[in-house]
Amino acid sequence: MESKYAFTNAASKLKKPTTLVTFSTSNPNKRSISEQSPAKRILLAENGLAAILSQRKSLPVYAVRGRILEEIKKHSTLIIIGETGSGKTTQIPQFIHEERLDKEGRIGITQPRRVAAITISLRVAQEMNTKQGEIVGYTVRFEDVTSENTKLKYLTDGMLLREAISDNLLMKYSVIVLDEAHERTVHTDVLFGIVKQAQKTRKERGLKPLKILVMSATMDVDHFSNYFGNVPILYLEGRQHPVKIFHTIQPQEDYVFSSLVTIFQIHREAPANHDILVFLTGQEEIESMAHHIRLIARDLEGKAPPLRVYPLYSSLPSHQQLDVFRPTSKGMRKVILSTNVAETSVTISGIKYVIDSGMVKARSHHPGTGLDILKVQRISQAQAWQRTGRAGRESTGYCYRVYTRKEFESLPKNSVPEVQRCNLTGVVLQLLALGINCVSFDFIDKPPRESLIAALQQLKQLNAIESVDSPALTKLGHQMSQFPLDPRFSKILLAAKDYNCVEEVISIVALLSSESVFVTPPNKREEALSARQKFVSSAGDHITLLNVFRTFSKISQKKQWCHENFLNVRNLQYASDVYTQLLELCKRCKVPLSSCGQDIDKIRKCLVTGLFMNVAELQRERQYITVDTRQAVTIHPSSVLFGSYPPFVLFTEVVQTGRCYLRQISTIEPEWLLEIVPNYIRNHKLSFSSVS
Repeated sequence: MESKYAFTNAASKLKKPTTLVTFSTSNPNKRSISEQSPAKRILLAENGLAAILSQRKSLPVYAVRGRILEEIKKHSTLIIIGETGSGKTTQIPQFIHEERLDKEGRIGITQPRRVAAITISLRVAQEMNTKQGEIVGYTVRFEDVTSENTKLKYLTDGMLLREAISDNLLMKYSVIVLDEAHERTVHTDVLFGIVKQAQKTRKERGLKPLKILVMSATMDVDHFSNYFGNVPILYLEGRQHPVKIFHTIQPQEDYVFSSLVTIFQIHREAPANHDILVFLTGQEEIESMAHHIRLIARDLEGKAPPLRVYPLYSSLPSHQQLDVFRPTSKGMRKVILSTNVAETSVTISGIKYVIDSGMVKARSHHPGTGLDILKVQRISQAQAWQRTGRAGRESTGYCYRVYTRKEFESLPKNSVPEVQRCNLTGVVLQLLALGINCVSFDFIDKPPRESLIAALQQLKQLNAIESVDSPALTKLGHQMSQFPLDPRFSKILLAAKDYNCVEEVISIVALLSSESVFVTPPNKREEALSARQKFVSSAGDHITLLNVFRTFSKISQKKQWCHENFLNVRNLQYASDVYTQLLELCKRCKVPLSSCGQDIDKIRKCLVTGLFMNVAELQRERQYITVDTRQAVTIHPSSVLFGSYPPFVLFTEVVQTGRCYLRQISTIEPEWLLEIVPNYIRNHKLSFSSVS
């Protein structure tokens, strides 16, 4: 059956012909994707606590509460598979607490994404009629909302891994719930091994036992069960709302444009308060589409319900993320443009329609070349089903897949685990801080040996370990492990005290931890570039970012100032929050606050202490070659140094998106390398005459 929806005005804004995206309802797997009444609505319902309690009792998981508790009591490790919307993430930790199975310890519930940890914690706090941070709390990077009274703690898997550095047996916890295990983030994979070993060691030493629950909607259950010692698997079933799936009749050349067309096909015909969730690949893509939706919606005033657009991606500040979950005003429609952060755990009430672009932005690290290949690629079938499951949480839903049925069938069943495709330097540092040899660590899926060796070699060059063959952390390495950062940035922060530029370096690292602060609207490109000039430094992007941050920190009317200067106030505010947290961490590591004022040479020298492996040298043919891996690269067009050719540049990362681009660049003097990292320079042949 083809879609009956069409629109005529949307395409003109993008200078493309009017288009109708046609869909088929045939389902390749004849699989019923359906959902129960809202398991995790984020905001308090109008009828207050009584309505929330009523919703709890309507969940499929609530009906089998006794059986779940019986199995949890019986087994030290249990795998729980439950449909999206069954209520497992919000309810099972409450069941355990109500039954006092947590005893004197905490229940830790890990989430792959900070958005999920924050919003689910809020929902559970409301259900338990308590304030967030008391009995129920959360911890994400640079944000801790817990207290001594917290019993249910939702936290990102990375934060639990950091806790294990100071408490490798996780003695504060009686129960660890590893939720959304199918996502297989690098931190989740490491946690599997950490909690498995902690459970075993606690049992051998006669310490209080640790229960482990591994939960997901979909995953290779036999693989997980075998890893934990053939543990039992509990399947949850329940009442559900069906989701009708549409595939396109023909392959779509431009998934972004096709998604935009589909939004307005739905918008012209669907009743008000039937909200739409669209899956896209990144912040820039989301912001661009949001701009076009707002333009097109103006032309439809009076012909369709008023439209509000909300972006959702991981670097959004918490208060901006929560805006997404607020109920839509009566007579309006909400369109949420999200990355894959909304694939799992996070439930947004009111979503009736899901538009799945079928694409995701994934990063793969190649240790041989040092390249991070950041590219938009097809999702897996497991991801497609997860996205479909976001629709119909309150009634029958609809999922429009902007790809054909044949394309769906050609997708891989599951995604490649992140541990097998990422830079492992930070993970290896954390394992060493735990006293674990990364080469012999019990990974559920072993990463490539060359990736592990490359990580150890980088830590050796940073002076974080004594040797690659028998790695043990140095005093500096132990300090570096205290920071939730890439080890190179940790090294820079710790070195900043020697250059009297701690304040400046914290600012730069905080900005590098955020998404881009610059906004370049397609229709105001020249104005945006002109406004940016007042911040530009000839020394490069790092000092340019510092100039922006210094001014932002002094301005009182921040939102208006950012708008006038084409800057992203959300990302700058997030960087400001990170700055505060890093400042506190520096104090703990006895790094006193200092400032070098306008002496930018000190800042750039300090950057060299951690990023000396990220140096590129200009060749005669006006092409750059990386000093470390001899990779041909070019300056990214977004850099303030684009179009200029300084002899030597230091870069934050090199990313392949068609060509190999250097991003976030500063000019440096070659003699600084000999001064700061003489051993490294001796091991690399460089052509500049000043280093000999």
